[in-house]
Amino acid sequence: MKCNKTKVERILIVPLCWLKNVVMETKLSVNINKIATIRNARGGNTPNVVQAAIDCERFGAQGITVHPRPDERHITTQDTYDLSKVVTTEYNIEGYPDERYMNLIAELKPAQATLVPDPPHVLTSNAGWDTETHLETLQQIIAEIKKHGVRTSIFVDTNLKNIEYAAKTGVDRIELYTGPYAEHYPINREEAIAPYVAAANLAHELGLGINAGHDLSLENLAYFKEKIPHLAEVSIGHALISDALYLGLENTIQLYLKKLL
Repeated sequence: MKCNKTKVERILIVPLCWLKNVVMETKLSVNINKIATIRNARGGNTPNVVQAAIDCERFGAQGITVHPRPDERHITTQDTYDLSKVVTTEYNIEGYPDERYMNLIAELKPAQATLVPDPPHVLTSNAGWDTETHLETLQQIIAEIKKHGVRTSIFVDTNLKNIEYAAKTGVDRIELYTGPYAEHYPINREEAIAPYVAAANLAHELGLGINAGHDLSLENLAYFKEKIPHLAEVSIGHALISDALYLGLENTIQLYLKKLL
């Protein structure tokens, strides 16, 4: 029987091309703060934050994010140490860069340190850094974190000046604050996404990696992913954990991953 070489080559090459096309470029980091909030409401260790992180990774999450606030309203200092022993994907610790936070980063050496500008009393991170005003401070902090081999990211809005000055800090990535996008998405998604496209394009031109987070959900994530170029990572907690109450954690993570394809 004569072998058709062209046909054989197609059988071998097409699947490889298909696999290349479906490689997920944007990682999903699951913020597990809300798991800790539920635990802390009753005391004890139910639900188990460490087991939740292990399960999130087993279900497909490519990172775990925590924000250990000084008042320990959700993630505690002990949680950050316990999680560092089990997280096998990317461990991302968010926080205001005070002495306590900097000590955690130095000791735990997570994959990523995401700096947020909010003081301890705020309910949630709801604004980005004024990178021009805090340029010198951020330069010093980022340089110190990088000494530990930790990738750096800073939380910013879509103000292009803040993007420009973010690049001057020496940071590796920015995390775009997506609260305004989520708020305006149901009203006019084209207008909601426009400033993020401009910010992402500028960030990429300046050599910055691009993360995003805050109120991203099953409703608005796919459009954000579609329109934002070079999106490296999204960090999602509140919506994902809320959806998991109805849909189950494994199913929910899979649904979010599909939105990132």
